[in-house]
Parts: sequence; C-alpha cells; structure tokens
Amino acid sequence: MKKYNIQLTFLSLFAAVLMVACGDDFVEVDPINENSEDFFNTEEDYQEALVGAYDLLQATYLNVMVGEIASDNTLAGGESATDTPGIQEIDNMTHTPVNQQLRDIWGWMFAGVNRANYILEFQDKIDFSGKDQIIAQARFLRAYYYFELVKWFGDVPLAVDQRLLFGDQFNVDRTPKAEVYAQIEQDLIFAAETLPATQAEEGRITSGAARALLGKAYLYQDKFTEAASALDQVIAGPYDLVDDYSTIFELEGENNIESVFEVQYTDKEGAGFGCLQCSEGNVAVGFNGIRNYSGPLFDSGFSFNVPVQEAYDAFEPGDMRRDIAILNIEEFAAANGATYNEGFEHTGFYNRKYIARKGDANLGDANLTNPNNYRSIRFADVLLMAAEAHNRKANPNDALAREYLNRVRRRAFGDTDHDIAASGATLTDFILEERRLELVGEGHRFFDLVRTGRAAQNIPGFTANKNELFPIPTIEIQLAGNRWEQNQGY
Repeated sequence: MKKYNIQLTFLSLFAAVLMVACGDDFVEVDPINENSEDFFNTEEDYQEALVGAYDLLQATYLNVMVGEIASDNTLAGGESATDTPGIQEIDNMTHTPVNQQLRDIWGWMFAGVNRANYILEFQDKIDFSGKDQIIAQARFLRAYYYFELVKWFGDVPLAVDQRLLFGDQFNVDRTPKAEVYAQIEQDLIFAAETLPATQAEEGRITSGAARALLGKAYLYQDKFTEAASALDQVIAGPYDLVDDYSTIFELEGENNIESVFEVQYTDKEGAGFGCLQCSEGNVAVGFNGIRNYSGPLFDSGFSFNVPVQEAYDAFEPGDMRRDIAILNIEEFAAANGATYNEGFEHTGFYNRKYIARKGDANLGDANLTNPNNYRSIRFADVLLMAAEAHNRKANPNDALAREYLNRVRRRAFGDTDHDIAASGATLTDFILEERRLELVGEGHRFFDLVRTGRAAQNIPGFTANKNELFPIPTIEIQLAGNRWEQNQGY
C-alpha cells in the first residue's frame, strides 16, 4: 500500500509533526515531496495533494461516534468506567480541556484544513485542464473540516488559501464563528457551481454534496430561507430514497441512489491504537461492536456507543426502521443461539447501522479496519433538513415541509396511514423527532438538540450556556501563548 506525507498539519496546533496517512480506493498515491515549493509542478502533483485532503475524512469516525455518545441516544459503554476516559467524560458531560478525544478531533480536523489549504496556497502555480475541479473539491473539503470545527468548538482560527505553520500560533487568533461560516458558504457555493452532478469515481465530491452541506451550514445558522433554497436544489437532483431501508448500511448499500456524500473506507490497510487516524477502516465500527460475540451475522467489538432503552422505545409501532437501526442483542441472541459478554453500561442494545458484519474485514485488524462507509449525508437527511427549513423560514411553506417529511415516513411504515398533518410549531416537533428516528446512530442528534435549544432538557448532565460547545484543548491555548480565551464554562 502506498503512503504519502503532507507537510505541516495542524495536529496539536502547529506541533512539528507530519501526519502519515494511507490512500483509499481512488486515493492511492506515491509519496510526494515534502518541500511544497518544489511541488505542484504537474497535474499529478495536484491530484496527489487532493488525495491527502480527502484522507482526513476517514478520521471523522471519531466525530460521529463521540457525537452520538454526547447525545441522549446512547451511553459510552466499553469494558469499564475507566475504558477510554475521555469518551466516558463526554457521555457524562464532565469533559474538560484536557480530554484526549476532543484534542484528537481538533487536531485531525485542522490537519484536514491544512491539507486542503496546501493545494489552495499553490492553486495558481501552474495551469492545466480540469484544475478547477481539483480546486472545487479542495474548497469543499476545507468547508467540511471547518464545519466540524465550528460545530464542536465555535470560534476557531481561520486560514484561507494558506497553511497554518509552526510558529503561526503566536499571531493567529480565534475567528468568530460567523466569519468561519461565511467562508464555509463561499467555499461550498464555489464547489456547487463548479463540480458535476455525478462523478465517475465513487466517493468524489459532487455539486449535490456541496449544496447539501451548504444547506446544512445555513440551517445551523438559522438561515432557513437560504437553507430551503439550497436543499430544494439537491432534492431536484439525481437522488432518491432507496426502497429497502435495511440495505442502506450493508456493504452492498454503499454509494447508492440515497447517498449524497459518503466517507469511503476499506480494509486494505490498518493501524494500531497509537495511530487510529492512520487506519483505512472505519474504526468506530469496531468500537461499536458486540463484546466477545459468537454467532451468526455479526462480529465482535468493544461495546461502546450503546443505544438506550428510551431511544429504542421512541419508534412507533410498525416503524420498520427500529430493528434495522438498533440491535436488541438479547432477543437476537436468544433467537439465534449467539453468545456475548455484557460490557459496561450494558443496555441490551447495539448501534446496528455501524457494527461489524461477518466477512466485512478480511485484512488487517478487524476492529480497526472495517470497510463500512460512513453515510455522511443521506437523501433522507436532506429531505428532513429541507422540511425543517421550509417550516421554520420567515414565510413558512408547511405543505412542502409535510411533503418532504412524509416521504421519509412512508418508507418507514410502508403506507400513508402515518402521514403527519400538523403545521407550525407542532410540525417542527414532528420533524425534529423524525430526524432522531431516521438518523439514530449517525452522529447528528447532539448537534440537532444544541442548535434548536433543546439539549438541556434532553441530555442528562447538560449545562446550558456551557455544553453547547466543547472546550478548546489546553495544549492548543498554551501553544498559542495563552492568548486565546477558553470557551464559556471551562
């Protein structure tokens, strides 16, 4: 397997380390010259650097898993109360600025920003046919990583078309998140206007993916009219709901007609616990898996991120999504002669969307190299975001909001008997509850609760005016000469 180095990432803010990462499917490359001033002399150089920018998407497995644990959908789980303490703390809302998992999210996302900016810093060095496609993908990736950063941390240092290098920490400030969002919007508008609706290579960014993320960024800022417009364009595109919900999260369901954007994973090359972000696989799948499992269909894992009874019971009778999304391990084991061990905080449930299946991982460590893609943006998500935007904009269109909502519900129940006829604030409640049910296990719930002001009343231990954001890692503030103010409450 070929590897590459991208110069000077932002891991442990401006620390003098180089991230080493691996290619994936269309992103296999030879090592590139670490001296960027001697690089970007051919189209191949730009393509290889773009591979590096894509690669940090694989590290977002942690954002998804920890984001779900932070919500009211799941508990941390694991082997014991001291198994990966940072995850346990986030579950209990007792996390501090020295939390290792938060430091990883900060570092890995800024590594992605720096890799995108590596391309954009030298975007005018040479010219060739199709360069605008590379630039558009790089700008989408920068927007994707920055969107993650503002979701988790609020105000963050903003770098545009230049890398943040070691030493810059002494003269760069945290940028107000409104300005970061403005740059995200500009990047995504450019990507949406430049990229094609479909790509020949699976996993490449499309105009639909850019518009969907743009609509989501608008939604997170309560720009509902703008969100509705962007998301309507995605809905008019080449996407649709798959008929059978049960196929979406299987290997054969990857990159299907419902997939607007997926993070691509493979089992071709793994990593160790000392470099989880080096894995080609979806590490979260192994963490979510059934502890010491023996039986049909599934493989073992570390029993983290276990759904709670309340989330399981939230599904209405007849909703076929429940048993696809959440595995009732006690019922399944009794019916299939399977055995397993109960982990810490055992609830009797597992995140069935993202646990290992038999035969998934054939190479490397099965717990760290699972090839199950993360369905980052699904068409069902787009429909529900658009429904919310139309319902909550200044001049609501509740009829269209209901149409989008009920498209999702009709698949869930297989009939029209469960259509929602509400309007106004009651319809808002139905839409947000539908997001929980449709997207359970996919890492969206915590941020939906925060952005709608409902986190304190739903998440145990959540402190209002504090836990809406996570703390800036202490080491980053120290490396910046203690010039940065910590997020409120930490």
